[in-house]
Amino acid sequence: MKHAFASLIFCLLVLSGCITLPSATPFPPSSSPAETPTATKIDQDATETPYVQTPSPIASPTPTASATPTLPPNYWMSLPVIPIANANARHIYQRGLQAGNNPHAFSIVGDCLSLIENLFGDYGKGPGFYELAQFQYLQETIDWFEGSFNRQSYAVGNGFNTASVLSPLQANAQDCNPNETPLACEYRIHRPAYAIITLGTDDFETKPETYEARMRQIIEYTLQQNIIPILATKADNREGNNAFNNIIGNLAYEYDLPVWNFWLAVQPLPAHGLKPDGYHLTWGPNHLDYPYILSLGFPVRNLTALQTLDSLRRSVLGEPTVVPPPTPTFTAP
Repeated sequence: MKHAFASLIFCLLVLSGCITLPSATPFPPSSSPAETPTATKIDQDATETPYVQTPSPIASPTPTASATPTLPPNYWMSLPVIPIANANARHIYQRGLQAGNNPHAFSIVGDCLSLIENLFGDYGKGPGFYELAQFQYLQETIDWFEGSFNRQSYAVGNGFNTASVLSPLQANAQDCNPNETPLACEYRIHRPAYAIITLGTDDFETKPETYEARMRQIIEYTLQQNIIPILATKADNREGNNAFNNIIGNLAYEYDLPVWNFWLAVQPLPAHGLKPDGYHLTWGPNHLDYPYILSLGFPVRNLTALQTLDSLRRSVLGEPTVVPPPTPTFTAP
């Protein structure tokens, strides 16, 4: 089966088309703020020992959003599946190192689709729980982020949306400080260098302007902690008109941030990787030597999320990214 698989994933990362389905190579180039969420300001003295024990003094001005030009309709559809760290991401990373963030740690901010049993958990259990097949180069990134894959983020939960991660009422009462939001709690305890922000599926009843305002709070708080925000598009369209993916793309452009365009990765899959309910992903184990696996939503999500971390990790360190060999194309009905 492993030999039969030798050609299966490039289509998930290299899709062709114009605006409707733009060209996307696995690792093309990816194309800072003031308001904090309602949260107790992170007390670094109360955290775990910072990764950098004696950081050098550093000027870390409050990042601000730049003026956003009028973007073409559906701009976000033209973003590649896998981003590369640009100069802004590298600057955030360096500020984070000096502030004590752990370069070997990432956090997730998300809903039930990002619980460890759905996203990344197998990678933290050991090789017996996953098979990388032709993607063996990703093992280096699994090793690099050991300890982040199978821990449950304080900013992930069943039914979580943009309001949840900004509400102290949703925080873990045992480990989080009084009046601390799940977002602030997660960053204080884990001290990540990167944060995957994948929210919107459970915001489907939220007005787009409210969703945008909350996403700004999340992005700006993340930047204030000198953490690279990785914005993720979603496969579903529960809110209608792809309004939230459009907001995600525009905010990424405005703040000059990397995007993991998961929406693009699932476009060639049967039913676009979705179950009949239109928002849960089709499931399969993370054994990439099985040819059919990469026609399912969750394995594709795990793979492309891991490739995103791999690409950003390598590019912030100045290393070349890795382009996997070409694979055949799935045609969605």
